[in-house]
Amino acid sequence: VQLQASGGGLAQTGGSLRLSCAASGGTFSSSQMSWYGMGWFRQAPGKEREFVAAISWSTGSTNYADSVKDRFSISKNNAKNTVYLQMNSLKPEDTAVYYCASREGTYSKFAANYDYWGQGTQVTVSS
Repeated sequence: VQLQASGGGLAQTGGSLRLSCAASGGTFSSSQMSWYGMGWFRQAPGKEREFVAAISWSTGSTNYADSVKDRFSISKNNAKNTVYLQMNSLKPEDTAVYYCASREGTYSKFAANYDYWGQGTQVTVSS
């Protein structure tokens, strides 16, 4: 499984960005996606990687970190094998490299439980 994250960039406080994570692979079909949990994590300089949001590919159920709840929204497009992270009301403390990840089974809030990772995309929020 290969994950390609994109959509990062520079935003002002209160602004919005949308991140995308496209999944691909030789044997990674749409039917297999239903077995996967997808997550977004972020890592700021000098800090540990932290959970942001996650979604179950089969049920669509979601989970968010308290710090982003009501501001961020995770969603998926089955036809495109793509997961999105819509980020609204951005704050300077949201500045970090954002990573998407996938794992077999339900989603998890713990980075160590994920098997596949994208390369990361930088999000910078100016005050």
